[in-house]
Amino acid sequence: MPSGNKWGRPVNAIVSARSKNLVLCSDCHLVVSVAAVAPDQPHYCPRCGSRLYARRPNSITRTWALVVTAWICMLPANLYPVMTVIYLGEGEPDTIISGVVKLTQEGMIPIAILVFVASIVVPMLKLIGLMFLLLMVQRRWQLNKRQCTVLYRVIEVIGAWSMLDLFMISILVTLVDLGAVATIEAGTGATAFATVVVLTMFAAMSFDPRLIWDLQEHNDD
Repeated sequence: MPSGNKWGRPVNAIVSARSKNLVLCSDCHLVVSVAAVAPDQPHYCPRCGSRLYARRPNSITRTWALVVTAWICMLPANLYPVMTVIYLGEGEPDTIISGVVKLTQEGMIPIAILVFVASIVVPMLKLIGLMFLLLMVQRRWQLNKRQCTVLYRVIEVIGAWSMLDLFMISILVTLVDLGAVATIEAGTGATAFATVVVLTMFAAMSFDPRLIWDLQEHNDD
């Protein structure tokens, strides 16, 4: 029998903000009490006026839609050329993989590793991580909630680093403009890859990490 405290509640019991009719504003992070408002009425933040939600509406459905779309866009992002370097009238388009191979052949192994990780490894790990979190919430897997929350934070933070090679292409296109001597053109693959990055960032934003801890409440009931 679990030991209790002076209020008679077990020590290991979980008390959530939602059970106390408290809602966190996603814009200004103000904790608002909605106990006095009718359940069927919309709630608004008294400080910034934003709509309040105990949980993000249709979080799982929206995240799945964005993740699946991102996986579809991964194909043209890796199959179509990302950049074409034309030097003295000659040049051929390069995909992400061919660019990594050329960098390796030229002895620029650290840059090749950086491009490979930022362009292929990071987007794929982000999508796999989001799928893992979605399946965990939907199937109610009994996993460590803190570690899953850390996983979500990592996915959210590293999103901007996926734009690294797009930044590089933008800089090269701007700087390398020698007329007929040398030019650099962005390809269709760059557009598809930018779409993948944006979709994964939106997917991370649409997923509500509080759903992870809702599983803890169900387990304690």
